[in-house]
Amino acid sequence: MVNILLCEDEFNILQLFKIRLTKIGYNVLTAMDGEEALNCFYKNHIDLIIMDVMLPRLDGFSVVKEIRSVDKEIPIIMVTAKGEMIDKKEGFASGADDYMVKPIIFDELVLRIEALLRRYRINADMKITIGQTVLDAYSLTVANEEKKMKIQLTKKEFGILFKLLSFPERSFTKEQLFDEFWGYDSSSDLDSVKVCISKIRSQIANFENIDIETIRGIGYRGVRCE
Repeated sequence: MVNILLCEDEFNILQLFKIRLTKIGYNVLTAMDGEEALNCFYKNHIDLIIMDVMLPRLDGFSVVKEIRSVDKEIPIIMVTAKGEMIDKKEGFASGADDYMVKPIIFDELVLRIEALLRRYRINADMKITIGQTVLDAYSLTVANEEKKMKIQLTKKEFGILFKLLSFPERSFTKEQLFDEFWGYDSSSDLDSVKVCISKIRSQIANFENIDIETIRGIGYRGVRCE
């Protein structure tokens, strides 16, 4: 099931859209202010975001900018009561993929959601199964039921592991992983990638059919033993 984060400060609109999106098969997580939206984003796997601009505590533009600093790929639709070109420019500049002006026509919103999900090739399952080992993007866990093993990773750790194991035939440089999971404007440096990879390896050490291989002079590659 696709997880949608819906951020809207008008309670009635929030509940109406949540009910209607849920009825057509989406799992909807909600927030009524910018800080709550960020907290939800960092604690859950999110496939698409619908973000109002005018929010308490932290406005939508600021929220999107922070999300884009750690995730360049997640589809984002910005929603606002303002229709001026300058607001649209700011919305796209902050990192939004699409922009809608209130009042929102629900059927049009659904069409835009579907288009963005197709564009970004979101997999509704978001799981990788390798032998008895299952990586679940919704719970950020790696589990082997047969051996009764289960570990919880951080969003960044899981994202890196999921990325590497999704493309086991490819090697990824430190720079590629850093740009995707930290952001080019991060205050961290490339050593953060090495440290994070080391933490992931230590946590998956008991899972015999998955690993991360260091490719000398290049970077890292996911290893799947099925």
